[in-house]
Amino acid sequence: MATQNNLPELIYCDERLLVANKPAGLLCVPGRGADKQDCLSARIQREFPDALIVHRLDMATSGLVIFARGVAMQRRLSEMFRERIVTKRYVAVVTGKLEPESGEINLPIGADWADRPLRRIDAELGKPSLTRYRVLEYGSSVHPSIHQGERGFDNTRVELEPVTGRTHQLRVHMAAMGHSILGDALYGDAASAPRLLLHALSLSFPHPVSNMPLRLECPASF
Repeated sequence: MATQNNLPELIYCDERLLVANKPAGLLCVPGRGADKQDCLSARIQREFPDALIVHRLDMATSGLVIFARGVAMQRRLSEMFRERIVTKRYVAVVTGKLEPESGEINLPIGADWADRPLRRIDAELGKPSLTRYRVLEYGSSVHPSIHQGERGFDNTRVELEPVTGRTHQLRVHMAAMGHSILGDALYGDAASAPRLLLHALSLSFPHPVSNMPLRLECPASF
């Protein structure tokens, strides 16, 4: 659907739920201060007053976000996330040539109390955190404004599946592997890209009422 009156693009909408494509740089929910009241949920609720957010993306991340229509549906969809019934996939561009071409990153993540709100790999106090990845393309797939380097293979486009849902999980895991996401001001180099090159690409789950399989996708702009 086309955007109207600052309404983000809607990928799916019915009487039970809707899925919006959040632009990079927009908060999911209001922050502290008058300058942080514009957000995805506020924009959606101007058109759909009963819409309640179910999960969140980082401000710098773009892509698909689910809203429930009403409290009961929010509770059911939240349960589906907790039970890992909802499959999420992201696309990112990371530094370096990521090898092997597929695998799992199983590293516990905890709060970095000395440098909040950052997270870090913490073998002692961190929570179990699992990310699956699959290389999509080397080098030539990245945004044309990004420097390729002399070899032309200095970056990798990769699909990421967060099996768990820790704060900053994908950003922390990729940085821990030595392949930070381009444009990451927290765990990499903000100057490496015009924005954080991380996008919530797809959501797959059974409809909470009809049980019909839903696979919703929205391609990245990079």
